[in-house]
Amino acid sequence: MYQLHQYDTDTAMNSALANAIREDLQQAINLRGKASLALSGGPITIELFQILSHTQLPWSQVYITLVDERWVDRHHEDSNERLIHTHLLQNQAKSAHFISMTTEAENPYDGVDEIGQRLKQQLPLPIDVLVLGMGNDGHTASLFPHAANLAKGLDMHSNQLVIDMKPLTAPHDRISLTLPVIVASQHLYLQLSGAKQNQVFQQALDGNDSNDMPIRAVLQQRPDLEIYQSL
Repeated sequence: MYQLHQYDTDTAMNSALANAIREDLQQAINLRGKASLALSGGPITIELFQILSHTQLPWSQVYITLVDERWVDRHHEDSNERLIHTHLLQNQAKSAHFISMTTEAENPYDGVDEIGQRLKQQLPLPIDVLVLGMGNDGHTASLFPHAANLAKGLDMHSNQLVIDMKPLTAPHDRISLTLPVIVASQHLYLQLSGAKQNQVFQQALDGNDSNDMPIRAVLQQRPDLEIYQSL
């Protein structure tokens, strides 16, 4: 059964999650001399990134990538990479290694192989800490309901690290970690903020169809998922 951590405010939730991440990364560094961290984008993550940027860790031994990315220039306002550089790779965390999820290709379909190879070569696997978000349509990462490539992204027997995705309900083509990579993470967290997201999460718990709400696939594969939720 998933573990639920509830907080009155986003700040309290983000502070507690940042502390859990710090402990997990330090433990991984102690065990193998390096650690990997995969992060999602979205407004709720900005404060988390800022708190982490001031956290005392041997950041030069931490390798950071994204759970998913929109196929836009890294300076675009919708770029998750821009959020990472602006809010996380600062202060104490400026020496961390960042692994981008985009290429010079015109679309994610043409860039997916290069990104897969990049992650295999540079990112310590399995991922030590991975933080998911969830959309109000029940998507997580860039695994969107009823998208053409969703079945491949959810395939637990796939050998792919990443998948290209064209959402039906959101702008921009995307690239995303696949479900098997996500659920193989040593420590897996889900951030939820506010009443609407909590309502959507309850809806996800009440059904089984991952095509309708891909977050269900994560819940089915990782019943020990830790949820950090603000009320």
